[in-house]
Amino acid sequence: MSETAVKTSHPKGLWVLFGTEMWERFNFYGMRAILTLFLVNSLMMKEEDASLIYGGFLGLCYLTPMLGGFISDRFFGNRNCILLGGLMMALGQFLLFFSASVFGTNISLANTLMWSALGIIIFGNGFFKPNISSMVGSLYPKQEKSKLDTAFTIFYMGINLGAFLGQLICPIVGDVKDAGGVRDIHAFKFGFLAASIAMLIGTAVFYFLKNKYVITPEGRPLGGLPKHNVSDDYEEGESQKAIFSQKALIGAVIAFISLGFSFHYLFGQNAIYSLIYASGLSLAGLIISDSSLTKVEKDRIKVIYIVAFFVIFFWAAFEQAGSSLTFIADNQCDRNFFGYNMPPSMVQIFNGLFVVAFAVPFSMLWDFLRSKDREPISPVKQAVGLGLVALSYFIIAHNVKDLGNNGLLAIKWLILLYLIQTCAELCLSPIGLSLVGKLSPKRFSSLLYGVFFLSNASGYALAGTLGSILPATGDKFNKAKELGIDLQAVLDKKITLTADQLALLEKNQISPNNPVFAGFEIHNLFEFFMVFVILCGLAAVILMALTPKLKKMMHGVR
Repeated sequence: MSETAVKTSHPKGLWVLFGTEMWERFNFYGMRAILTLFLVNSLMMKEEDASLIYGGFLGLCYLTPMLGGFISDRFFGNRNCILLGGLMMALGQFLLFFSASVFGTNISLANTLMWSALGIIIFGNGFFKPNISSMVGSLYPKQEKSKLDTAFTIFYMGINLGAFLGQLICPIVGDVKDAGGVRDIHAFKFGFLAASIAMLIGTAVFYFLKNKYVITPEGRPLGGLPKHNVSDDYEEGESQKAIFSQKALIGAVIAFISLGFSFHYLFGQNAIYSLIYASGLSLAGLIISDSSLTKVEKDRIKVIYIVAFFVIFFWAAFEQAGSSLTFIADNQCDRNFFGYNMPPSMVQIFNGLFVVAFAVPFSMLWDFLRSKDREPISPVKQAVGLGLVALSYFIIAHNVKDLGNNGLLAIKWLILLYLIQTCAELCLSPIGLSLVGKLSPKRFSSLLYGVFFLSNASGYALAGTLGSILPATGDKFNKAKELGIDLQAVLDKKITLTADQLALLEKNQISPNNPVFAGFEIHNLFEFFMVFVILCGLAAVILMALTPKLKKMMHGVR
């Protein structure tokens, strides 16, 4: 499909939302690329602690869309929430800039600024994320909903063009090493500043172009205050207002509290992760209890829930990019790329680059298969995506198997991993967004996007947990050797450390024990990567087996 054909077959408002989301993703992914390195190198945190913070932060970023979706649907409308969220995220990045500016003289203030910044970004993302996705689906008339897979794939190209630019520019200015390989820990601030400026540009794009282009097929402003919605915005016979009984609301609160305590005390999850998991389950139960839902609507919502559950495993594996894979790129990877020694935080750039390259070909593929009446239903596409993620980790697991403690992984294997995971992402993430748009009752549109993003949140929380079980990489063994300690012998329980040696390892952020997951000790990178192979492989097989049942529950929606 030519560029002209794409533009003429989709509303101009799609390209406004494309541009707005592009700059927002520059902001978010640019910050994400350098965040864990900033926490470890400037704020002196352990890698496992940084991974947990990273997972919790991303998880909360996709928990708050539940709140943002609710406020949008009931009070502010899509437009106002997008503008509010954009300004909040720009402010949060600016606070990270100040945190990275003062850590050398006032570490306490730097930490306070960092936590404040992350909190503001979390709520800003909550207002922004579900509302812009919801508006994409609303651009199309009812008879053109079949275009949504293609539209969301194009929209997803905007997301990843922004990710590519953010992961290129923020590491260039913020993750700087000299000729001797020594990192300039004061440079991180410029990466955060670039992210803040990008978010301001994205907010301005939306503000100045929304009235002209972001409109309904009938020409009415899209995403205004909910009280201005008209009956034409809803399907024939569809209820325009959710009806929650007092009993259902009380039950949701009780379920939230009970699940939160269960995850925290029975399953050992921290408070943030427990909040994320409990919120997703209790909100899902509340929506399905709405007494105005028809049987068809309930079945379709259940499909969203089932698919959202499997999406958790995709994001748990995919989001290792910002934690464990970045640490591996930093500590045990030959990053020479055609003579250029890439900053470790920049290695993630290949994902965004590949999405930009392949988004239109994937949209052409779906269009072609649809024209031949052979397009697979959305759950099949997502099962294929999970299988591809498992394949990517299977390949890299066998390439790290014989590295030992000091061998370096060739960067080509990380690039191949990102290539395969990009194909997986294009089969799963934009298709999931499209599926929610197709199956959601209008009155639950933004809120169900919030529920879907809660599956992302749960995946990110799980990603943080899994990232924290990364075993010691090459630099840890080398550093321990410099300290006069044989770390491999320590991990193999062949020697016992003195209190002074333990304190020395603690000071240098080196753990004297192998990590443990589900009762199994992780001894090396091969075992670490195989965890993702098993999780995503099983998820792919089970989801594929469920697709015939899901197809019936979708009641004609593909």
